[in-house]
Amino acid sequence: MVGDWQEATVGEIASLARNSLVGGPFGSNLVSRDYSDYGVPVIRGRNMDQRWIGGEFVYVRPEKADALGANVARPGDIVFTQRGTLGQVSLVPEKPFARYLLSQSQMKLTVNSAKADPVFIYYFFRSPPQEAVIRQNAIQTGVPHINLGILRELPVPLPPLREQRAIAQILGTLDDKIELNRSINNTLDSIVQALFKSWFVDFDPVRAKAEGRTPGLQKSLAKLFPNSTEASELGGIPAGWKVAGVSELATIVGGSTPSTKEPAFWDGGCHHWVTPRDLSHLRDPVLLDTERKISALGLGQIGTGLLPVGTVLLSSRAPIGYLAIAEIPVAINQGFIAMIPRDGVPNLFLLFWARWAHEQIVSRANGSTFLEISKSAFRPIPVIRPPLPILAAFERIVRPLYSRMVVNVRESRTLSALRDTLLPKLISGELRIRDAERIIERQV
Repeated sequence: MVGDWQEATVGEIASLARNSLVGGPFGSNLVSRDYSDYGVPVIRGRNMDQRWIGGEFVYVRPEKADALGANVARPGDIVFTQRGTLGQVSLVPEKPFARYLLSQSQMKLTVNSAKADPVFIYYFFRSPPQEAVIRQNAIQTGVPHINLGILRELPVPLPPLREQRAIAQILGTLDDKIELNRSINNTLDSIVQALFKSWFVDFDPVRAKAEGRTPGLQKSLAKLFPNSTEASELGGIPAGWKVAGVSELATIVGGSTPSTKEPAFWDGGCHHWVTPRDLSHLRDPVLLDTERKISALGLGQIGTGLLPVGTVLLSSRAPIGYLAIAEIPVAINQGFIAMIPRDGVPNLFLLFWARWAHEQIVSRANGSTFLEISKSAFRPIPVIRPPLPILAAFERIVRPLYSRMVVNVRESRTLSALRDTLLPKLISGELRIRDAERIIERQV
C-alpha cells in the first residue's frame, strides 16, 4: 500500500449499526403485485446507471417498506447489483426520498464514517480494475451473481480520511459538471420540444389569431402564421399548410453491414459505422462517435456510403425509435432509417417530428421475430409541412439551443475521459491529489 494507506475489507468498513450490509428481500417477500403508484421507491438495476440512484421508480406502500425495514437503503448508502449487470454501483442521494427499498437483485452498504468516506468507496468500486474483481469473484452457477459473503470479503484501500474526501471531491467535481451539462441539455431539449408541439402539433399561434388573441410572438413572426385552419387528411391544419409524405421533406436511405468475415473491411477502420447500439446509451440526441469503424473497402460495401453531418438517424428495429443527429459523417447498418433533410427543412424539425410521431411510425412496422419498419413503409407517412418561412423561423430559434447541447455533450465526453483516466490512478495511489489537481487545471 502507498505510504500511510491501509487495507480493509468491505465488512470492516461497514457501520456498526444493524443491517449495515444487507441484500434485498427474499423470495416472495417482494413481488410485482406489491408495487404501487406511490410510497417508498424500490431500487432496481435500471435505477443504477449513474452516480446517484434515480430514474423511474416503482413503489411500495409505506407499511410494506416498514415490514421490510432490514432491506431499506438511506441517503449516503452504497448500493451494489447482486445479479444482472455485475459491477453496477450507485449512491443513495440526500433527496427527494428519505428511504428506498432494495429489490431482490441489490445489496447495500452503510459505511462507518469514522473509517471511510462513502463517496470514495463508491469511486473505488467504479474503477475498472475493481469492476473486473467483482466479475471474477462472481458465482457462475445459473445467472452469474455475487452475494453478501463475497462482497463482505472484498478488499478496499483506505487512505487517511482527509485524503479519501479529497479524492472523492476531485472525481465528484468532474461528475457534478457532467451532471450539470446533462441537466442543462434536458432543459434545452424540453424547450425545443415544447416549441415544436406549440407550433406544429397544437398550432397555438394560429388558434390564438383565430380567437382574436395575441399569439405572444414578435409581430414579424406572428405575421407568418395564418388566422384559420382548413381540413386535411390529418384533420384541421393551418390554412395554406400542406400534408406531404416524409420523403418529400427528407431523402430516406438505409444501410448495411460489410461482411464481418472479411478483415479488410474492418482492420484499421477510419470511417464511423453506426448500429442502434450506438444510440441506445445516448442521453442526448447527439451522435459524436461510434463503437466500430470500417475501412475504405468496408465503406465501399455500403451503397449509401457516408451520410453527411446533420443526418437524422432513426433505429428501425429492435427497438424502433432511437433517435439522434449525426454530428460526424457516418455509414449506417441495416437497423436504421436515415433522413437527410431537403433544402429548407431543419433536421431538428425532422428529429422532433419523429419523436412525436413514434406511435404512428411503429404502427406501420411488421415482423414475426421483432417489429421493423421498412423504408417503403416509412416514406409515405404523412407529415404536416409548414411553409418554408415558418420552418426557417423555427430553425433560427432552436438552432442555438441545439448547438449549446452539442457543446455540452462534447465537454462532458472530455470530462468523462479525464475522470476515467484519473479514477484508477487516484484510487490506487499512483497519482497524488496535487498532481491530479494540476492535470484538471490544464484540461478543464
